[in-house]
Amino acid sequence: MTTATTQEQLFRLPDLGEGLTDAEIVEWKVAVGDTVTIDQIVVEVETAKAAVEVPVPYAGTVLRLHTEAGTALGVGQPLITVGAAAPAPEAAAERYREEEQAGSGNVLIGYGTGHEPAPRRRRRRAPATATSAPPAAAAPVAEAHAPRVISPLVRRLARDHGIDLAVLAPSGPAGVVLRRDVERAMAESMPEAASDTASNGPVRIPLRGVRKAVADKLSRSRTEIPDATTWVDVDATGLLQAKKALEAAEPGRRVGLLALLARICVAGLRRYPELNSAVDTERREILRYEEVHLGFAAQTDRGLVVPVVRDAHRLTTVQLAAELARLTELARTGNLPPDRLTGGTFTLNNYGVFGVDGSTPIINHPEAALLGVGRIVDKPWVVDGELTVRKVTQLSFCFDHRVCDGGTAGGFLRFVADCVERPAILLADV
Repeated sequence: MTTATTQEQLFRLPDLGEGLTDAEIVEWKVAVGDTVTIDQIVVEVETAKAAVEVPVPYAGTVLRLHTEAGTALGVGQPLITVGAAAPAPEAAAERYREEEQAGSGNVLIGYGTGHEPAPRRRRRRAPATATSAPPAAAAPVAEAHAPRVISPLVRRLARDHGIDLAVLAPSGPAGVVLRRDVERAMAESMPEAASDTASNGPVRIPLRGVRKAVADKLSRSRTEIPDATTWVDVDATGLLQAKKALEAAEPGRRVGLLALLARICVAGLRRYPELNSAVDTERREILRYEEVHLGFAAQTDRGLVVPVVRDAHRLTTVQLAAELARLTELARTGNLPPDRLTGGTFTLNNYGVFGVDGSTPIINHPEAALLGVGRIVDKPWVVDGELTVRKVTQLSFCFDHRVCDGGTAGGFLRFVADCVERPAILLADV
C-alpha cells in the first residue's frame, strides 16, 4: 500500500497594519478537513480597531486550526496549517473501510475530527469451541471510536458562560455536544448564577478589542492633554432651513445635519489652522497639518468608533454627506478597514442623537480639538427684540491648551456658531 506525503504549509497571523500587534479570533470560516483555495477567507478576527476577514495564501486541505474562537493571538503566531496534498487513493480507501467499521468522526457539517480515529488493536479471531466463553458485549460505537468534536462557536459560548463541556450530556450524533446542550445548561444554571452574583461580587467583564482600544486612548488623552472646554447656545433654525433647501433642490439626495456641520468645521479650521494640529510630546513640537482628515464619532455594537473622512477639505457638502453615510454603515456592520480609523486631525461628535443637550467630550488623542453638538430643541429666543420660539442647540468645543489660547478657541467656536445661525456666511469661503 502506498501513502502520500503531505506538504504542510503554516500560515501565521499576518500584520494587520496601523501598528496592531494582536487580534481576537471571532469566528472560523473553515474547519479541519475542509478544502481551501488561495485567498479564501478562513477566519474573522477583531482587532483594537475593527473586525477583519483574513484570507489564506495557500490551497489544500485544512490540517489544523491553532487556536479557538474567543482567544487572542499575536501577529506572527501560528493561525492555520494547510496540507498541499490529499491522501493517496489507497490510503483514502483504507481509511474509508476503517470508518465503515468504527463510525466516522466527521459528525458535524463543516467540522472535522481534528485527528485520526483512535488506533484499535487487531486480534486474530480464535475458532469457537464448546468451552469458549461467550463474547463480551460490544461497546457502543459512538463512545468507543468517535471523538467528541465540538464546534469552536459552541466552545466559546460555553466558556463565556462558565459551562463545563465535560459534564454535559451530549445530544448530537456520536456523542457530540451541540449548541442546544450548552443553552440548556445555561438555562438550568441561571438561578444559581444569580445567587452567585449576589454573594460573590460584581460580574467582571474583560476590556478587549475595540472597548480596550477606546479605554487606552481616552486614558492617554486625559493624561497627556491639558484640555479646556468652552460652549455656546446657538439658534439652529437657519441651519435646518438650509438643509431643507438643499434637499429640495435635488430630490432624492439626502444631506444630513452632520454633513453641514462637517462643512462648517472644515471652513473654521481653514480660518484657525492652529486647531488642525497635534503635539509631539517627545520632540516637544506642534505638528500643524495642511490636510483636514475629519473624524466623527459613531456608536456601534462593538462600542464607540471614530471613522475618518480623508481630505474632507477637498469634498463638497454633498460629497461629505455621501462619505459620512458610507463610513457610518461600514462602522455599524464592523467592516471598516483599519486605515479608516486612524489619522484624523479633528473630530466632530454629535452626541445630541442620544437626547442630551451638552457635554465635555474627551479629545481624540493625538488630535488637538473636538467639537460637540447637542440636541436641537424648541426654546424661547429673542429675535430682533421680540421673544419667539426657535430651534436651539448647544455647541461644546474642547481644545488642547498647548496649541492655542482661549482667544483662538473662542474665535473658532464663534465662527461655527455664526455659520449655524446664518449658513450664508459659508459663501464667503467658496
